[in-house]
Amino acid sequence: MKEFKSINDILDFAINEEILAAEFYTALAAKMKHKHIKETFEQYALEEMGHRAKLEAIKNGKRDNFSDAKVADMKIADYLIEVDEDKENMTYQEALIIAMKKEKSAFRLYSDLAAAMTGEVEKKLFLNLAQEEAKHKLRFEVEYDDNILTEN
Repeated sequence: MKEFKSINDILDFAINEEILAAEFYTALAAKMKHKHIKETFEQYALEEMGHRAKLEAIKNGKRDNFSDAKVADMKIADYLIEVDEDKENMTYQEALIIAMKKEKSAFRLYSDLAAAMTGEVEKKLFLNLAQEEAKHKLRFEVEYDDNILTEN
């Protein structure tokens, strides 16, 4: 994992990760043909920007109330093959696979950052962000289960 010199370095890193995630979902939305699917990915981009705003607020001294709730994991993403993110004519199934794997990776990143924290507030911040990413992954897994696995 990258070496950080301060909590601000960590927050800057996490803010940048949220910006990249928002850009990813915006680009994914642009590849979708169906309006509903396009809007779904655009909504995820907005949620990632909400995470960015939360991180920026904390960096600027605002304290947040964190939830200790754990999110279920259907583990669907664990058993799916990798899909090329740069593919132009991406199916909804492929887009969901990529999104699940991205959210799983973000969950692990924030979990690892939480484990590296010595301060309780910082640890809770990253555990909370990990759970936010787990919620996203779960929503993609439910969508996959309802619309892809059910069809097969």
